Amino acid sequence: MKKTFNILWVCFLYLGICTLAYAQVAAEKNAIEAARGWLEIVDDQDYAESWKRAAKYFRKTVTKKQWRQALTAARSPLGKVISRSLKSAQYTTALPGAPDGEYVVIQFETTFEKKTNSLETITPLREKDGNWRVAGYYIK
Repeated sequence: MKKTFNILWVCFLYLGICTLAYAQVAAEKNAIEAARGWLEIVDDQDYAESWKRAAKYFRKTVTKKQWRQALTAARSPLGKVISRSLKSAQYTTALPGAPDGEYVVIQFETTFEKKTNSLETITPLREKDGNWRVAGYYIK
């Protein structure tokens, strides 16, 4: 009886780990899709719309005017996007200086007209309605 119980316990544990891994992969996939859609808006220089579609946490932290000014200063000198490829995506529930939640830290290797070898880091957050919205964006 004890051996059967141990085998069942191992099976349930394995199933739980697999379920969790699948959920994280699905979260990463959905967050990447949301990030790409949001980046298209930024690439079209519709900075006000990108602010409007960002996470509530983001909009509380940065005003629309501050966001427009920051993106204009950061993106205008770079020119248009030539290429963007996914480098990494990492699911996490905690980030320094941010409230606990579900995040995916995504990095894209991006080539702009006037700058090659850029690294864009974009961090979507799953909001209460279940949708992924951008909570952070940085270019290096």
